[in-house]
Amino acid sequence: MKTTTSAILALLVCLCTSSLLAGDLLVEAESFTNHGGWKLDTQFINEMGSPYLLAHGLGKPVDEAKTEITFPETGRYRVFVRTKDWVGQWDAPGSPGKFQVAIDGKPLEETFGTESAEWFWHDGGVVEIDKKDVTLSIQDLTGFDGRCDAIYFTTNVNTTPPSSGSQLAKWRKDQLGITEDVKTEGPYDLVVIGGGYSGMGAAISAARMGCKVALIQNRPVLGGNGSSEVRVWAMGNIRRGKYPRIGEIVDEFADKATKSPGTYEEFEDQKKEKLVRAEPNIDLFLNHHANDLEMQDGKIASITAFDTRTSQVRKFEGSMFCDATGHGTIGALSGALYDQTDKGRMGMSNMWRWDEADQEATFPETPWALDLTMKDFPYPRDHHGQWFWESGFDLDPIQGAEAIRDWNLRAVYGAFNAMKNRDGASKHKNAELTWLAYVGGPRESRRLIGDVILTEDDIVAKRDFKDGCVPSTWSIDLHYPKKEFADKFPENPFISIAVHDRRVDRSYGYPVPYRCFYSKNVPNLFMAGRCISVTHEALGTVRVMKTCGMMGEVVGKAASLCKIYDCTPRQVYEEHWDEMDQLLNLPGQARRETVEAEIEMPTTLLPASPYGPPSGLNPTKLTGIVIDDRQAEKIGKWSEGTGLKGYVNHGYLYSGEKGAKVRFPIKLEKPGKYEVRYAYQPHENRSAKANVTVGLDSSRETKTINMQEKPPIDGGFTSLGVFTITPGEESYVEVESDGNGNIHADAIQLIPVAGK
Repeated sequence: MKTTTSAILALLVCLCTSSLLAGDLLVEAESFTNHGGWKLDTQFINEMGSPYLLAHGLGKPVDEAKTEITFPETGRYRVFVRTKDWVGQWDAPGSPGKFQVAIDGKPLEETFGTESAEWFWHDGGVVEIDKKDVTLSIQDLTGFDGRCDAIYFTTNVNTTPPSSGSQLAKWRKDQLGITEDVKTEGPYDLVVIGGGYSGMGAAISAARMGCKVALIQNRPVLGGNGSSEVRVWAMGNIRRGKYPRIGEIVDEFADKATKSPGTYEEFEDQKKEKLVRAEPNIDLFLNHHANDLEMQDGKIASITAFDTRTSQVRKFEGSMFCDATGHGTIGALSGALYDQTDKGRMGMSNMWRWDEADQEATFPETPWALDLTMKDFPYPRDHHGQWFWESGFDLDPIQGAEAIRDWNLRAVYGAFNAMKNRDGASKHKNAELTWLAYVGGPRESRRLIGDVILTEDDIVAKRDFKDGCVPSTWSIDLHYPKKEFADKFPENPFISIAVHDRRVDRSYGYPVPYRCFYSKNVPNLFMAGRCISVTHEALGTVRVMKTCGMMGEVVGKAASLCKIYDCTPRQVYEEHWDEMDQLLNLPGQARRETVEAEIEMPTTLLPASPYGPPSGLNPTKLTGIVIDDRQAEKIGKWSEGTGLKGYVNHGYLYSGEKGAKVRFPIKLEKPGKYEVRYAYQPHENRSAKANVTVGLDSSRETKTINMQEKPPIDGGFTSLGVFTITPGEESYVEVESDGNGNIHADAIQLIPVAGK
């Protein structure tokens, strides 16, 4: 018995010693000191567990990534590389993401990126390490988006690392020794997660109103879809409606790009970062991904984020939190109520551009890309693959995001292959692929639920909410697969079409209520951006970036009242809206050091917005569809006037110059019969014979109006008749001066005629 016991003890000692003597070394690819030409991709951390390096070389191998490492001991090590064959899920021929791992410049025999449709530990075999300090490098072989997550060395040659899930996450933390090393930041008055337009607007606005703010962004640049990484130009009109000062902060950082995608320089990443860092009340944390949180008494107590380059974990404590992630990530983690359209969502785009080289340029064959000819996609005019290169309409926008992005890459590479190597080759000998967004531009995923869920009917009917504050001026713009390009790939079409409902006031804007900007059931959670409380249809108008930025401005001001009164976002609406109204009327550059300090006004105010509250009749209060003179096309010399009262919106136009014209365009979503009315104000110097023409496709009908006489219809309108108007046809109302007296052009009104 004694001998048996001794043997068992000896065996246990042997096993423990063997385990303890095993030398392990985990090297996260993102921690490499020199990334070379590899890109740090942080988009899919929630899906696959970590950031990784991406060899996005557009078909040309990128410079190697390298770093210095120290082994715990010399000897024989088994090598594992976490990677995948990124086209494997589609059984595509070839492996475009091939790369090698080298030690002191000598590549291992195994080529990586060639196996498994899912992320896994690719066994690289056993190597002999004869010195502790070496240079480790990752060498790209193709330039076609090879990806490396981590490299693991172990002297226990019979082991395999955990493959996925919580086991992998815990194992990684243990290997890196970061389980106890959590840095606490704060407490902050407002923690903003997401550094796009909405997050920047919230952080700057709150900071200028005296709040201590943390701004957390998981990319190296600010701007989100409006950064140089994605290059979606900033749309949506600002500084108008009930609160025309809202949008002044957005105007400070918004890009001035003239095309989408524009150039790197147009998106001014450095300007955005400089503006944020200039605010003493903001602590900016770039390259930090928020992936966990703590709740206390139903509220968010803290957010946990890790540095995507070093894995350093930070905990951000705060009173208020703002989800500006776009995906509603923080809301979902906190248990906030949310909705998500299952089918027919707007998708993700990856725009691209090509240019003409000085000499003939080649492009590798791409048998693993989508099998395309020139007829399978819209020709990229002006050298741009624009917003409509979009897919993922019916796919999971969260857990399936990497696959959606990769499908988009396959579509672009397949299209350029058609241009270079197939039926477009003769025309594109000098064509060179110069940019392709590897960071996706998602449009829709989770929508967090607030006290108001804004609907399409609310917007079209111009429902007046007491707390309406952010003007949405974009049409209700929803994207669907474009049929002529969808037949070949019905499982995931990659070209979209925009369907517009233009019944949104493009000048004054529809005021989105504040109650869409905070969670219904998590008391200290704000949201701003495309994850606010709206329906799928209403998202079509509020989702553009300048509008999202204004949401952030409103949230920031509300957060300062939460700090002053120790109250919730809901209580700002219920108990402190008069004070909120005052803050919303402040200039964007007004500031105070703390919430208790006096507000200091800027030395020089921006001029008042011409699109603020109407000084005349509010077009949003009039029946039917109103098209104002500011939406009309002008030819010749016209003057703006406000002297004749009773005008629509902000004023009117007048001209006595012969041949001067004003044309009011008519754009409708639904066909039907409409009474068309024309607005003018009478005066003795007006023309007694003003010719006003209604143009419908190829037909014209002209009515002569005596503009010296008072219009017969309330509001200063006269009827031009009833017309059948068909969407898609050229339709307009035009007035032209003959030089005999002033012509008055104010607005037109379209009244649906029922039962005719």
